[in-house]
Amino acid sequence: MKISNNRSDVFSDIHPCYKIDASYLLSSNPSSLCALFHIFLGSLSVVTVCGNLLVIISIIYFKQLHTPTNSLVLSLAVTDLLVGVLVYPLTMEFSISSCRYNNGLFCKVSSFDITLCTSSIMNLCCISIDRYYAVCQPLTYRTKINHYAVVVMILVSWTVSVITGNAFSFAEVETHSVNVTANIMSFIFVFYLPVIIMLCIYLKILLVAQRQARSIQNTKSGATVSKMERKATKTLAIVMGVFLMCWFPFFFCVTFLSFIMSIPVAVLETLNWLVFSNSMLNPFIYAFFYSWFRSAFKMIISGKIFQGDFTNSKL
Repeated sequence: MKISNNRSDVFSDIHPCYKIDASYLLSSNPSSLCALFHIFLGSLSVVTVCGNLLVIISIIYFKQLHTPTNSLVLSLAVTDLLVGVLVYPLTMEFSISSCRYNNGLFCKVSSFDITLCTSSIMNLCCISIDRYYAVCQPLTYRTKINHYAVVVMILVSWTVSVITGNAFSFAEVETHSVNVTANIMSFIFVFYLPVIIMLCIYLKILLVAQRQARSIQNTKSGATVSKMERKATKTLAIVMGVFLMCWFPFFFCVTFLSFIMSIPVAVLETLNWLVFSNSMLNPFIYAFFYSWFRSAFKMIISGKIFQGDFTNSKL
């Protein structure tokens, strides 16, 4: 691939897996650093796939887990599984440092990770809505969050994600100023707005949970009530803390810091991989946290489910 001389200012940012020769050709540059890079990211991909595959098998196989809430978890796990299977390998091959010299088909195809990342955010929003009704409106929870409502939420999540991914991938904007404005508006609707919604929902859940704990203070000791409050606080802090830790740095850089400074390619790539790592952590947060999922995982990993019919097992 030919590179013009006016791009010499970015030569120093070339990925360790690529090099530019004397004739300004970008070519593969396999090195020890490159090998470690692929081994590490490949390991993350394997962990992501295995973790989410365990969640998917558990929900499909065990009837006890056939609930509206777990249908949302299943949709999230499918999204994160696809991130591990497709996005990880493609991003390793078509990373920012090599893709920026190629505006061809492969770079456009690799950008479908936006669809899956958007789907992950949308599913997380749906899970937060489910938790809101479960904690804040328990008497009407089963009537409002039924299988039909869950199917609608899943379909809306995937539809919005596909539309967003296509808009990012195939929209061609003539001027840079319009392009930047369009990107910022997209980031607002894809990331910042869902984050604000989730923060408000989880804050409401936290306040209601603490109020419920105080309301039973006459029947439980103060230490027990305090423990319940701490547990509710810790759970919500983990849910939102991990999500923001993975997603916020990247979006903050591309929407705000990029206007006041030049962000190195290596930094953007690192933050982009931090976003993908959320798909690896989601099984631990939304599945490993619950005892029935841990029991299901043990039965699957040990191969016990292949020794008989355990679909009706009490987990």
